[in-house]
Order: sequence, then C-alpha cells, then structure tokens
Amino acid sequence: MAKVERQIMAHRVITMLGREEIDFLDKLGKDALFSTGHKLSYNEILRGLIDFAMEAGISGDNIDSPRTLKLKLKEQASRIEGHN
Repeated sequence: MAKVERQIMAHRVITMLGREEIDFLDKLGKDALFSTGHKLSYNEILRGLIDFAMEAGISGDNIDSPRTLKLKLKEQASRIEGHN
C-alpha cells in the first residue's frame, strides 16, 4: 500500500490593526529577541495566541464582540492559572 503524505495547508489571513496593537506586537517580538535571541514574527505571536485559545477550549458560543471574547479568554486563563 502506498504511503500517504499529509499535506499541511496554510491560509493567509489579513487583518487591520491599529497603531497601539502594532506597537504591542513589535514590542513583544523585540522583547523576545533581546531575551532569547529569537525575534517573534507577527505570525508566530498570533499563532501562539490562537493556539492558546484553542487549547483553552474557547468557542464562538455566546461571543458577540471582541470585548466578550477578551472576557472569555481572561476567564479561561484564570481557570488555567488556578490549576497550576
């Protein structure tokens, strides 16, 4: 039987961020560079945040705004912090 290779599919996501959000991403990436020698790209930072939300079990249920999403993320982070 032939070996089946899994193909990883990536999709480009374009977002509109404000100056404060871009400044935050820049600072996070540069702080990583100076503390570890590796600068985190926007892609790596966003992927890490998305991975956290997925692992925390965040779903779209009852989330009607970015503010509600943020509250749900904070709530879940508190629960995870309480278990450690």
